[in-house]
Amino acid sequence: MSAPTADTFTRLVALASVAPGRDTKPVIEVFTGREMATIPVGTRDDVLAANDKVRAAQKRWATTSIADRAKILHRYRDLVLKHRASLIDLAQAETGKSRSAAQEEVLDIAMTARHYARVSGELLKSKRVKGMLPVLTKTQVNYQPKGIVGIISPWNYPMTLAVSDAIPALMAGNGIVLKPDSQTPYCALACVELLYQAGLPRDLFAVVPGPGSVVGTAIVDTSDYLMFTGSTATGQLLAEQTGRRLIGFSAELGGKNAMIVAAGAKIPEVVDAAVRACFSNSGQLCISIERIYVEKSIADKFTAAFGERVRRMTLAATYEFGVEMGSLISEDQVKAISNHVDDAKVKGATVVAGGKARPDIGPLFYEPTVLTGVTDDMECWGAETFGPLVSIYPVADVDEAVERANATEYGLNASVWAKTKAQGEAIAARLHAGTVNVDEGYAPTWGSTGAPMGGMGVSGVGRRHGPDGVLKYTESQTVSTTRLINLGGRRLPPKLWAKTLPIFIRALKYVPGR
Repeated sequence: MSAPTADTFTRLVALASVAPGRDTKPVIEVFTGREMATIPVGTRDDVLAANDKVRAAQKRWATTSIADRAKILHRYRDLVLKHRASLIDLAQAETGKSRSAAQEEVLDIAMTARHYARVSGELLKSKRVKGMLPVLTKTQVNYQPKGIVGIISPWNYPMTLAVSDAIPALMAGNGIVLKPDSQTPYCALACVELLYQAGLPRDLFAVVPGPGSVVGTAIVDTSDYLMFTGSTATGQLLAEQTGRRLIGFSAELGGKNAMIVAAGAKIPEVVDAAVRACFSNSGQLCISIERIYVEKSIADKFTAAFGERVRRMTLAATYEFGVEMGSLISEDQVKAISNHVDDAKVKGATVVAGGKARPDIGPLFYEPTVLTGVTDDMECWGAETFGPLVSIYPVADVDEAVERANATEYGLNASVWAKTKAQGEAIAARLHAGTVNVDEGYAPTWGSTGAPMGGMGVSGVGRRHGPDGVLKYTESQTVSTTRLINLGGRRLPPKLWAKTLPIFIRALKYVPGR
């Protein structure tokens, strides 16, 4: 368990869909700040060339049976699990995350591949639906692939958010052009390499590294559907661009996710789960918790217990299991967290735990931080921090907690803890969030690949996972066949047909199921 070798990078860089002789940029090992490798910087011409190859391959792929596509994904799942240690090493090297957080990402890919390999055949098969008129019409719905799906993936989960979104698109018969984040290109290449080994046609999935302003724009201009994970601001821009082209668009965007802790909740259990919910992947997780609303009767007890537990969290720059939190990914992230914390302290917030950078551990480490006394004039009150910072807010009762949790333009994820499961589920149903976890933070809803996952408000458009996760990559087509008599009534005199048709329509209410 260590940083990947130079041979690994040499092998993987050959898979990038970039012409020889392009400029390169360094790829950094986050734990140390040293250069591990370089990556070629793609251009618009590279995207256009990749697009041509993918489009030709996609036409052939669309004729491949769903069963044969599923076989490739089952083999892919096995390969991911077989090579999980080296994949985890690479994820840690490029992101600085803890080993447990990196393993979550790798296992998610395997789970997603298995899920869509198993269910896509049923979801994508032609379906018979009720026709306009019983007996006289037969109607069925077919699902055709979009063509080329463009994916623009982020740095925080550079494997699963690149490949797990591509898996259902491939099962639906599409080709892929992927732009990975410039800080984490080798994570995507390593995952795609295993897809090739599993039997996926080489030209069907292209990875074009490069800047969003160039490569991302070219993908938006040439793809038939766009999947994006990232900031709300960028998502809004991409929505405008895809809207002008009238192509489909799905996005998981930012969040300012809330946890509600009601009186009667078991505080030790809440504390343990809140550590995971707030600080997994160093808080660099769209669905992590940044606001905790606690009923006043237990607020002091919870705050003391949570603060003590956070102060005991283990941080280290290591490729071994056993560490609870790793590094941030970049100096920009360290500055963003520091600015939010420093602004809150200057304006009167209290630091319960953490509150400072830790260059003694590694160049980009920042302590997991808990604040109280946060007010609406502080930057961290309403803006997404996207880092290891959470604020605790005492509230009078559950009604106030729900009202304040919903008082945001975001609506991605939430967590609820109450005296009983039934009470927790009742609170969850009142929250304006695409996913809500009762008695956990984020993992159960994310890991339920059979259920839709996505955001309300400015937290996203569309859904990943569930039936929507594959059907969004298709065009539905309705085919109706007329039998026995033409609906224009050519076999009957026009006046008789005009009188007969309303009678027939009225009679439909007596037909079961109509």
